[in-house]
Amino acid sequence: MKKHKTIFLCTGAFMLLTEVWKQWCLTYRLGGGQYNWWYFPFQLCSIPMYVCLLFPFLSSDKLRGILLAFLMDYGLLAGIFTFFDTSGLHYPYAPLTVHSYAWHVLLIVLGIYAGYVNVTCMDKAASKHTAFAGATAAYLICCILATVCNLVFYRYGSINMFYISPHYRMTQKVFRHIALLFGNGTGIIVYICAIITGAFFVHLLWKWIWKVKIF
Repeated sequence: MKKHKTIFLCTGAFMLLTEVWKQWCLTYRLGGGQYNWWYFPFQLCSIPMYVCLLFPFLSSDKLRGILLAFLMDYGLLAGIFTFFDTSGLHYPYAPLTVHSYAWHVLLIVLGIYAGYVNVTCMDKAASKHTAFAGATAAYLICCILATVCNLVFYRYGSINMFYISPHYRMTQKVFRHIALLFGNGTGIIVYICAIITGAFFVHLLWKWIWKVKIF
């Protein structure tokens, strides 16, 4: 486990350093020195960075199982489904576009690696439904924090953490049509529920993978 803790810590530190570089480029190279809250690093695809940094310092197997479940289920889902609509990965500055693509590929790799760590070191702790419930609770807490950020920092500029700000219409495929038909609030709720449902199916896929002993 010590080796895996080191890998998670180094990965998290690397992600943090590249995120700092990204924020610098967005602020000074593209933003003329003005910070753009739209790119504040608190999206679903950003959370795995914080998870990697936190994981090595936890002594509880239960909490480690929850964080692994988050990477395996929510992080992997976020990484995969981003490539179904890559419009948000492109920037006027080419290195940022490369970084964005690489970041989401890394999320997929992290999700798979977390599954490997779980089955080899954690006695499949993260495959339990209680671990998924904990990961889902963490996701919902992040949604609440994102909403607080959206409401508090909106006065300072455009911000849409987790893409659930009440100040903006849903723009994601499918969900934008739901928002148009039934209202933005309904679109946001359906969007959150869809992510939880998708993560649960990923969780079931992991259970099948372990059952057939692919790992």
